[in-house]
Amino acid sequence: MRDYVVAWWNLENLFDEEGAEALGRRPEKVARAIGKGVVGWTPALRDRKIAQLATVVAGMNDGAGPDLLGVCEVENRFVVDRLRDRVNAALPAPRRYEVVHADTDDARGIDVAFLYDADLFRVPEPRDEAVFFHVVMRRNATREIVQVTFETLAGGRRLVVLGNHWPSRSGGRLESAGYRAIAGETLGYFHQRAMEVLGADTAVLAMGDFNDEPFDASLVQHALSTRQAVKVRKARTHLLWNLMWPVAGEPEGTFYFDNEPNVLDQILVNRNLVGEDAPLHVVPGSAQVHRHPAMVDTGAYPRPLPFGGMGKPVDEDGYSDHFPVITVLHETG
Repeated sequence: MRDYVVAWWNLENLFDEEGAEALGRRPEKVARAIGKGVVGWTPALRDRKIAQLATVVAGMNDGAGPDLLGVCEVENRFVVDRLRDRVNAALPAPRRYEVVHADTDDARGIDVAFLYDADLFRVPEPRDEAVFFHVVMRRNATREIVQVTFETLAGGRRLVVLGNHWPSRSGGRLESAGYRAIAGETLGYFHQRAMEVLGADTAVLAMGDFNDEPFDASLVQHALSTRQAVKVRKARTHLLWNLMWPVAGEPEGTFYFDNEPNVLDQILVNRNLVGEDAPLHVVPGSAQVHRHPAMVDTGAYPRPLPFGGMGKPVDEDGYSDHFPVITVLHETG
């Protein structure tokens, strides 16, 4: 028996250095899209941000680091690898983290990636049958939903993880809601499809920055998520249990806009991860917002301290404009 600490974090524009296109690490179309935003973003600033992020990641799981971490707003594999290496340097006992990086079609070049402990999980071969990108239809390029099949080494149990970074609220929450409705439908469809292809007993976990809250239509009506674990277990349809509903009732959030807290970062699980009789299940009450003390603003609003950059003022003592979220899975036998 063992527990697995699973986390998600929006890293707030973790971009490679200015001029990375000359080094073969930034496509020209992305360089054109981000334009002057990356001007002044030096290797020193990039690495300082990575060091700041790494202290928070290494502090998860009582200072042992997460077993599985999903991240978004990363530009390329290069910065993810540097983050992995810096996290290991910050840990008292380095881990054998491996990376799954999804080079999506987002117009600004920001991607989704996973770090996982290869002593605990494996991604079955061939990789192209275990890692998928699911397109979220939109008139301009946006992030795909990234699906990865993991297997636990201890019990050989399959866990399908769907990493999400849904279309933003740019232009207005209501005006952009249709895009997130499409993303919700896409997530709901591929949750169902994973169980059809891999088996009805397949455990599915979805996590991400959904740019909507647990009660919004994109998550409730389109992704088919609910606050009730018992409904997920008993339903004939493919429901997801949104673990962040209790957090949505608190006065703090994972992201602040105009000093209003929002719970945009969430973790959802399907019926095969619900209930202590399930061989791999979520530990009830384990879902939480991870507020590393150093990254909490000490002012009137307990928001996360952003690092900035990409046209915004830089605070080298900052981290990200989102807090991470965490839950724990338990494997029996």
